[in-house]
Amino acid sequence: MSRVMLPHDAKAGPTKPEVRAVLLSKLDLRASDHFAEVGSCTGAVTIEAARRAGRVTALERKADRLDTTRKNLAENDTEAEVDLRAAEAPDGLPSDADALFLGGSRNYEAVLDFAVEAGVDRVVMNVSRLEVAGAATEAFRDRDLLEEVVQFQVSHGYELAGATSFDSENPVYMLVGGAGDDVAADGGRPARGGRR
Repeated sequence: MSRVMLPHDAKAGPTKPEVRAVLLSKLDLRASDHFAEVGSCTGAVTIEAARRAGRVTALERKADRLDTTRKNLAENDTEAEVDLRAAEAPDGLPSDADALFLGGSRNYEAVLDFAVEAGVDRVVMNVSRLEVAGAATEAFRDRDLLEEVVQFQVSHGYELAGATSFDSENPVYMLVGGAGDDVAADGGRPARGGRR
């Protein structure tokens, strides 16, 4: 798969490539899936999802960022049918979504309520602020969505005095779960990677 090209700036950083790799692993998107994204911004996740899922619906409440998503999407090869919507979630979210990504924390509780009501199979939320991560974890847990919380940090090497040093990115907290109806034989949710 070719690298994601993001020549147009949204004045907000895209979800970093390493974070997208983990995100895509957790979402386990397939050609039959309808993926929904809240907060498309640069379009980085939208583009990656459109290379895997059959349909993609991306919401962005800021018109300039939605325009950036549209422009960056046009610069990349994708297979899926992509619907870009100017909306503030949960308004505009498709009721038949199989997987949902929350790239920001605005209105996340209402979005999680939507995910439960719609029975969204896979839900992932990225958070960079500790206080929001704690509150969002409780919100996932209160709705019986939480399967796991992953915290990770990526560092990139650079040359310093003839040797390699590292600049670290802000830590990311990734909340992973889903509202699918199927349960494992032991009464819990199937292990990640299994299909519901």
